[in-house]
Amino acid sequence: MLTRRTFLQTTLPMTGAGLAAAAQQGRTKRIAIITTIYRLQSHGQHMGDRFLVGYPLDGVWHMPDMKVVSLYVDQKPEGDLSDARAKEFGLQVYPTIAEALRCGGKELAVDAVLIIGEHGNYPRNEKGQILYPRYEFFEQCVQVFEKDGRAVPVYNDKHLSYSFEKAKAMVDASRRLRFPMLAGSSIPVTWRLPSIDLPMGCEIEDALMVGEGGSDAMDFHALEGLQCMVERRKGGETGVKAVQLLQGDAVWKAGDDGRYSKELLTAALSRSDNPMGLTVTDGRTQDLVASGELRKIAKNPAAYFIEYRDGLKATMLMLDGAIRDFNFAARLKGTPSMWSTQFLLTPDPNVTYSACLMHKAEQMFETGVAPYPVDRTLLVSGILESCLTSKVQDQARLETPHLKVVYKAPQQPQYARS
Repeated sequence: MLTRRTFLQTTLPMTGAGLAAAAQQGRTKRIAIITTIYRLQSHGQHMGDRFLVGYPLDGVWHMPDMKVVSLYVDQKPEGDLSDARAKEFGLQVYPTIAEALRCGGKELAVDAVLIIGEHGNYPRNEKGQILYPRYEFFEQCVQVFEKDGRAVPVYNDKHLSYSFEKAKAMVDASRRLRFPMLAGSSIPVTWRLPSIDLPMGCEIEDALMVGEGGSDAMDFHALEGLQCMVERRKGGETGVKAVQLLQGDAVWKAGDDGRYSKELLTAALSRSDNPMGLTVTDGRTQDLVASGELRKIAKNPAAYFIEYRDGLKATMLMLDGAIRDFNFAARLKGTPSMWSTQFLLTPDPNVTYSACLMHKAEQMFETGVAPYPVDRTLLVSGILESCLTSKVQDQARLETPHLKVVYKAPQQPQYARS
């Protein structure tokens, strides 16, 4: 019978130093991809393909020293590419996750797992969240790890789950079974214009993020962009005390009342390369805030107010129709000017920013060490769920004692710089 002690003893060689030792021996790592769909421009395709054909890195073509050996696809809509990829690259598509991890055998036969639960036909709940089965995919992987007495690194795309309870269970399982885990968005690791990071240990007086797109999908990207900046503040991350989500005219009134800084909003918008409104119709550039144009073109604005446990208050504005990118601004204690940057989203079809993210997953698969804490994505998953709960509860301010997530940001910058 497999006990917790024997499980930990068997998994220990495959974590940290054990994985690094395996890499030094020159053994090509075997990867299983678990995804909702695998068709053109889905996350499964443009992330999974990085491990099949490689990707551009620092001005050269980089081919991971890894082999995708198995694939599980939950749905196969029109345009599915999984069978064609399997035939071309000599991998196998399996009918279950367990079979994919065991490559059709009786025990775990891969060295890493890529979980991509994004896109596909899945229901929404009353908050507007798409109920992607990321937790269920992850749980089935954990069941294989537990039964077979060995665990391997896992990357989970986007937020961990629509439920903070499930998200926390995922992180807890990775720590209980001692396998490295990474998750999240490409926003924190893509290029920045200008190429800046907030100084480690800085004192942030105010922070604001501006994004575009619909609820639950694009707002997660923007929240992770905000979080990867503010987590570098003095004292590290200690979690979130309360949140509130406002919509419509209440967003503009909050700005008029001084609840968020219009100066920071202007600074963030000044970094946008894709402003809408008159810039599109007749080419003129303008201060969207001072001109009043912002209120005309952002038809359904949303404001996410986040109160951190250490006293920091940050705002995220989703201004669909006003811009088509993601921009950040902050005011730091002791510095006269504002800090601001754009998180660069390179165009289709290459979506090279996803290569930046898969490079981080590759690093973890190779070394057994996550380049930044999965706790960031855990916290952002919880912030988003709580904000969407605020939305359906008459936009009420909600206390969030469950979001006491404590972690330290990585010392070294993790975003692309060349």
